[in-house]
Amino acid sequence: MSDLFIFSGLFCQADAVAKRIIDDIDLKLVTDNDLVADAASLSGMSGSTIARVFSHKTSIFNKFSHEKERSIAWLRLALAKKLAEGRPLLVSGFVSQLLSQEIDHVLKVCIIDDVHKRVESALNNNGLPEKDASKAILHSDEEKTVWVREITGSTDPWNSSLYDMIIPVGKIGIDESVALIKEQLSNSAVEVTEASKKAVQNFLLAATVETALAVKGHHVEVTAESGTVYIAINKKVIMVERLEKELREMAEPIEGVKKVEFKFGKEYYEADIYRRMDFELPSRVLLVDDEREFVKTLSERLMLRDLGSAVVYDGESAMNVVHNDEPEVMILDLKMPGIDGIEVLRRVKTKCPKIEVIILTGHGSEQDRKTCMELGAFAYLNKPVDIDVLSTALKDAYEKVRNS
Repeated sequence: MSDLFIFSGLFCQADAVAKRIIDDIDLKLVTDNDLVADAASLSGMSGSTIARVFSHKTSIFNKFSHEKERSIAWLRLALAKKLAEGRPLLVSGFVSQLLSQEIDHVLKVCIIDDVHKRVESALNNNGLPEKDASKAILHSDEEKTVWVREITGSTDPWNSSLYDMIIPVGKIGIDESVALIKEQLSNSAVEVTEASKKAVQNFLLAATVETALAVKGHHVEVTAESGTVYIAINKKVIMVERLEKELREMAEPIEGVKKVEFKFGKEYYEADIYRRMDFELPSRVLLVDDEREFVKTLSERLMLRDLGSAVVYDGESAMNVVHNDEPEVMILDLKMPGIDGIEVLRRVKTKCPKIEVIILTGHGSEQDRKTCMELGAFAYLNKPVDIDVLSTALKDAYEKVRNS
């Protein structure tokens, strides 16, 4: 039996179509939530962190942490393992886009309709007013556009080249949509063959290598064919031979890898420079200080030590970042307009006690120091601070976060 992958627009009745197909055919449903749970189990990353990859908003820390790229790698491995089990699947949602290699017995279907039909479906099936439905559709389409561009490079999530079938379910109805999909599932073009089974194993090997490299800080594209692994380097490399040697030494010991070859991806000739991420160092550091030139310079000096940081200039912005992006360590000034540093510290330790906070101030008193330490600050430092002292405090705070 073939595998069925369904990607759909919001309010396009895809769930109803999927349910009917599963009722008629023995397919195992695999959803975004299922693969997130599997990827979290495989990687040790939190499910909430992995699930954030489906949002169109990338974390301000991602250029340092590469959490999005690592999450995608683990999701792809989780999908590959599901496919390798051999039980026919119905894969539905964002994760249906994760195939990085062609597998002939996978039928890829897009269920979409015009906005008018989708709004009508939202009203009839979900009871949503037209204004709310339109807003929800716009938001969902934006997320799916960003996701498809990230995974496939296509700027149109409904591009026919991405799918074997595009079904306007609102126009033809659920019954005919189900009948069309079932008809194509029995088509000899998508039947399981020895070659298509081998393609699944190629996909699994590529995903295994990709995650092995990702956990070592390397973000590269990986494909595989009959034991030969192809690694695409997508950014300019200062010493490419050294990078190739490092990647080869990581990939070759992996079971199933017979040979490693390299190619340059489409972004190799861009100005950006490839850098391996060191996950032993903190990468989700938030600097909070209203002295803009000071904090920008501080961020740059930390970057020179491979300590990635994001910058905000007031307490309210800091709390927004805490809510949306979950920093691991915060370097916090005390004297700021609006919400001052002590109040930010109090709120952070109440809402997210695992975040370690280093106070860095030029105006604090002994009483301030005592108050901050009682509220749970990791350290209390005075300006001007020796950058090596601050770097050591950051690393120690991060070590506490990792061990908590």
